[in-house]
Amino acid sequence: MSSTVSLDKFDLKILAHLQREGRCSNVGLADAVGLSQSPCLVRTKRLQEIGVIRGYGADIALEKLGTCVIVFSEVTISSHRRNDFRKFEEVVGQHREIVEWYNVSGGYDYLLNIVVPSVAFFQTLMESLLQSDIGIEKFTNRIVLRQSSSKRIYPLSLIAEPRGGIGSHPVNHRHETSNNPR
Repeated sequence: MSSTVSLDKFDLKILAHLQREGRCSNVGLADAVGLSQSPCLVRTKRLQEIGVIRGYGADIALEKLGTCVIVFSEVTISSHRRNDFRKFEEVVGQHREIVEWYNVSGGYDYLLNIVVPSVAFFQTLMESLLQSDIGIEKFTNRIVLRQSSSKRIYPLSLIAEPRGGIGSHPVNHRHETSNNPR
């Protein structure tokens, strides 16, 4: 786990707003979080520089692009040495179809989120992974039948407590969850 950073209520408001509206201008962002433009821009750049904001992207409706199969794969690896985990993650990271992977606790070691054009494509991918000698002992797959919800807005005020001076006051949850900026 990486170390946490100290954020105040304005940092959290900036993050919450950018989760909903990543393309907003600095003027709009400053207005939404209650800061003047210059301090808002400085804070946003700082959040980018320290790696809290990793990037900006579009929420794409995959079903509008054509046939798409989403699979969650539960993977158990045969050996649990640090180097084995590193090797597995390195190989998994080379496959663009594997869009997320999590090292988890419980009955298996990794949960993979895989997006492919067909079940046949998925089968070929899994055969390739099995032949790559990365220690896969077993895997169980769950094919998504329908995506009921796509909510990529994290509950920031539950995760990061605002710290320090004036910024130690609770965050207004409306900024985090509302679809209306004001």
